[in-house]
Amino acid sequence: MTHLPSGADLMVQSHVVRVPPLDGEAMLRIPDYPHGVVLFAHGSGSSRHSPRNGFVASELNRAGIATLLFDLLSEEEEGDRRRVFDIGLLARRLTITTDWIAAQEVTRGLPIGYFGASTGAAAALVAAAGLADTIAAVVSRGGRPDLAGTALPAVAAPTLLIVGGADAEVLDLNRSAARHLRCPHRVEVIPDATHLFEEPGALETVAVLAQRWFLNAFAPGHDFVMP
Repeated sequence: MTHLPSGADLMVQSHVVRVPPLDGEAMLRIPDYPHGVVLFAHGSGSSRHSPRNGFVASELNRAGIATLLFDLLSEEEEGDRRRVFDIGLLARRLTITTDWIAAQEVTRGLPIGYFGASTGAAAALVAAAGLADTIAAVVSRGGRPDLAGTALPAVAAPTLLIVGGADAEVLDLNRSAARHLRCPHRVEVIPDATHLFEEPGALETVAVLAQRWFLNAFAPGHDFVMP
């Protein structure tokens, strides 16, 4: 039997790549024996340099999951609120990047998941609805799934919506959106956490929840079981 290293033993290779459709710089990190690959869809006011998503990505790498951190908007577009909230545009670009990652030799054949924050979560859900046979799981951190609108019932991938307990407005929006999901899903509330999960231990909890969700969804040979 092949020995698979534990999280502490895994080697992670980092590759600076350029991804379509913007031909922008991105960070692809691939651990030994990857279980799958997760694409990060950043929200309004954020980018691939987000320290919060960077932390979650590192924790996913430690769990044996490859990650791709990239931007859905150019620097010029980030200042245009019409672009920032154009969920259809963001979803189309995410779909193009998904096709690209699926075709790369180092990630070809791996299960694919999305991790979205804020408006990026809505884009991830819209893209997942259009890629029902491709996307294995979606995790949202402080996201706006309500902005996915009529795409919500078409999402097939198991979806985890993580929200801070002190983020009352966003929590209400997530609970409302969840009622339109027909896939396996859960709204996970982190007590006392605010929108950016800056409280001690809050972001660590997000990372653990995301690890479990993706590993469950990426496991070969069985249907998704709610963790």
